[in-house]
Amino acid sequence: MASKLGNITFYADDPERLSRFWAGVFGYPPQTWEEPLVSQLLAAGLTEVDLAKRGLAEPGEGQEGPRFFFHHADAAKAGRNRLHLDVQATPGRRPSREELDAEKDRLVALGAEVVRLIDQTWGEWPELYYQMRDPEGNEFCLQ
Repeated sequence: MASKLGNITFYADDPERLSRFWAGVFGYPPQTWEEPLVSQLLAAGLTEVDLAKRGLAEPGEGQEGPRFFFHHADAAKAGRNRLHLDVQATPGRRPSREELDAEKDRLVALGAEVVRLIDQTWGEWPELYYQMRDPEGNEFCLQ
């Protein structure tokens, strides 16, 4: 039997804020801890304080994509990510420069920061993407 991806988990200074950012990136509905889930989590041993230190971004009904979980970090982020996400501006095809720039602008409006634009060619393979950071400095690429 093969494994299946459960969550992509981020440690965050502000889990709720970061969950809203990534939900916005992927067009997921906003998530809040609501009933009956709150009662189930509290009955399982979590406290209101625990819930305030967590966030969630997951696909809505009829949407596909990964589930993101956000947990409060014990310390500030230091150094470069050992793993990053590659976000596709136009799923299923290479975006035009205009489409890539428009999506970059949308993500900046959500709170992302542009690090740099990569525009180069490796032989016959073009490479065009933005290296970016989310509101807490986690690196990702928009391609």
